[in-house]
Amino acid sequence: MDSRRTHSSDVLDGVDPRQVVDAVERVVAIASIGGTPAEVTAQEFFAQAWTDDGFDVDTWHLDLPDLTTRADFPGMEVDRCAGVGVLARIPGTGSGPATLLLGHTDVVPPGDLSAWHTDPFTPVVADGQIIGRGTTDMKAGLVAAWFAARAVHTAGVPVPGDIYLAAVSGEEDGGLGTFALLDRLAARGIDIARCIIPEPTDLDIVPANGGALTFRLIARGAATHASRRREGVSAIEKFALALTALAELEAARNGAVDPLMQRWDVAYPLSIGTVQAGDWASTVPDLCIAEGRLGVALDETPDQARAALEQALAALSHTDPWLAEHPIEVQWWGGQFAPGRTDPAHPLVTSVAAAHEQITGRVPAIYGAPYGSDLRLLVGAGIPTLQYGPGDSAVAHAPNEWVSIDDVLTCTRTLITFLISPDLT
Repeated sequence: MDSRRTHSSDVLDGVDPRQVVDAVERVVAIASIGGTPAEVTAQEFFAQAWTDDGFDVDTWHLDLPDLTTRADFPGMEVDRCAGVGVLARIPGTGSGPATLLLGHTDVVPPGDLSAWHTDPFTPVVADGQIIGRGTTDMKAGLVAAWFAARAVHTAGVPVPGDIYLAAVSGEEDGGLGTFALLDRLAARGIDIARCIIPEPTDLDIVPANGGALTFRLIARGAATHASRRREGVSAIEKFALALTALAELEAARNGAVDPLMQRWDVAYPLSIGTVQAGDWASTVPDLCIAEGRLGVALDETPDQARAALEQALAALSHTDPWLAEHPIEVQWWGGQFAPGRTDPAHPLVTSVAAAHEQITGRVPAIYGAPYGSDLRLLVGAGIPTLQYGPGDSAVAHAPNEWVSIDDVLTCTRTLITFLISPDLT
């Protein structure tokens, strides 16, 4: 019998649920909102924790001026003056393929604090849940990966290839951390054979993501006193024409979608997130600025998606004399997430599915997700990658974000089973 199977129960029994919960609480208490100093603090937390565990830890300061000016930089929506990369290695016993477990430590702002039942960054454990900003997206998943690697390391179970743990920042607004990590891996000659990102998937397997492109629309009008409104042109009313055109575009782009995406009512959403117009109630506004997000289909290039939106808005010039002379301007900025996929038949997918079934008795669903993630950067670098983690993405950016403790522990045990599987040589 393979020694890894012999030691499987010992490794699983070595995970202390109380320590896992405590670790999630400690990292959630770091208010690592993207672009704030705490983003670096969260990275430093993992660097120290992994050093204390006896891992071989590499930390480095991100060269932001170089990274952000490169042609292939994936975009950024917040200002940063510093960034830190963290990569830990748990040596394998042979020359087998290396596995990367990667998670991001940055979180989105908490939003309206009155909608929270607790302080977002004072985690609360109640009714089998941990509540707080970043629990689901995705600090609990990163802790699960950490404790899985830690259990294998502590038990001394032989694994054929190195295990790497990476904590990255800047995922929520483009992927800065993973972009920098890929540089670091290349510079150090580290060949990663596969990657698991424990993003919230409700413990299903997500081997594909649609893309997401951030855009800005600028509609111009002609200002005048509101009492003479017909002598002016309302930029808001012209933007309303764009809204109709964008709704029609979204419907057309979702008429027929890839089988991996068919579980979603709208696989590739097109939405407006902010609208700013006018500066006085009794003035016809001459400027309306809106920002939104365009979903990119699997196997579609970002350039093709951009062209579709630009063409839909340009077509308005044929229906409106004002827009013929003053077309709505489109700007592309911030996070530019391409789509990405790993073949559902890839051994990485089937092996994680088998490990999950071994732990839970349930065959996980396999599907693509309608949001962008760091998966596409890794797949783009030739690294087969999937998402598998605790939590529901529906609560990820919502008030009272929470994660099930049982799901965090199940994820940890599944990852352990995957890492020590004799079929992964």
